[in-house]
Amino acid sequence: MAQRQAYATETDNGGSAPEHPATRLRRLTDLTHRLARREAGGPRGGWRGDPRIWRRGIVLAVLALLLAAVMLVHSHIPNRIGNLGSLTETFLPWLGLAIPVLLVLGLVRRSATALLAVLLPAVVWLNLFGGLLSDKSGTGGDLMVATHNVNADNPDPAATARDVASSGAALLALEELPNSAVPVYEKALAPTYRYHAVEGTVGLWSKYPMSGVRAVDIKLGWTRAMRATVATPEGPVAVYVAHLPSVRVKMEAGFTARQRDKSADALGEAIADETLRRVVLLGDLNGTMNDRSLNAVTSQLRSTQGAAGSGFGFSWPASFPMARIDQIMVKGVEPESSWTLPRTDSDHLPIAARVKLDTSS
Repeated sequence: MAQRQAYATETDNGGSAPEHPATRLRRLTDLTHRLARREAGGPRGGWRGDPRIWRRGIVLAVLALLLAAVMLVHSHIPNRIGNLGSLTETFLPWLGLAIPVLLVLGLVRRSATALLAVLLPAVVWLNLFGGLLSDKSGTGGDLMVATHNVNADNPDPAATARDVASSGAALLALEELPNSAVPVYEKALAPTYRYHAVEGTVGLWSKYPMSGVRAVDIKLGWTRAMRATVATPEGPVAVYVAHLPSVRVKMEAGFTARQRDKSADALGEAIADETLRRVVLLGDLNGTMNDRSLNAVTSQLRSTQGAAGSGFGFSWPASFPMARIDQIMVKGVEPESSWTLPRTDSDHLPIAARVKLDTSS
């Protein structure tokens, strides 16, 4: 009787009756099939055989395609509305952070569509910035240069001057020099640099003789750029020091950079008129190499970081660098290495580069 009850099943009238062996076998077969499908990758156990992997994650796929589109056509994003194009280009490398986020979300959603779509922004980002991930720096070069926006409110200008002088640079450009602090910098740098010149709020310190020092008009109404001829052992080099106007991000106006753009055009004209073959530009351009508004300058010169650096070389803000707005750019010389220097009391990191002046060999 106990054995019979163990295999009893409920009947339509609420009673119970013995379960037929064929029924029991069919139930066991169905259960076995369900377990087999799950082990083979059914809807709950895996991806293979799950038709929904192509239907899930459509929103993620659209976001991935939009991200790729922004990176692909960033130069066509209009500046008419709050300089949105320049703002995007300033922080363009950081858009890559969205790629691993979309990848993880695609895995969580188990969406083949999303994962396939994420490949596109990944390829675009690598095409734009993959070259910066490798170390292109060399060991050669016959001239080391450095530049630093020292910050007008620097609490210890003497220490900052000593820090950047210890880098070993033969040419040192400083920007954002307040009149009251110029004597402090001059005194601190005198033991290292025999020659120097200050024009407005920018200055150049050199271990080699300088001539032809003059201010460069960048359409500001006051002096924030200069030019000098430096007599290096390999011959004369035209050295420009510039501090382009700052840009602002305002809620009502967006990325305001009209004065910066105007000054960049003026600086580009001055460099285009340069008669010396070898040119070095040092300074805070308040813009990245990706920013189309600096084309008047960037179209003529090479970035030492892009040509011979390791990584992005972000220089601002010093507390958490997010953009390289301080630049060393050259023409007629060969970049050999480029890097950032240790932090000082400024809100910018100093940057340095080593270049080869003798390009005959």
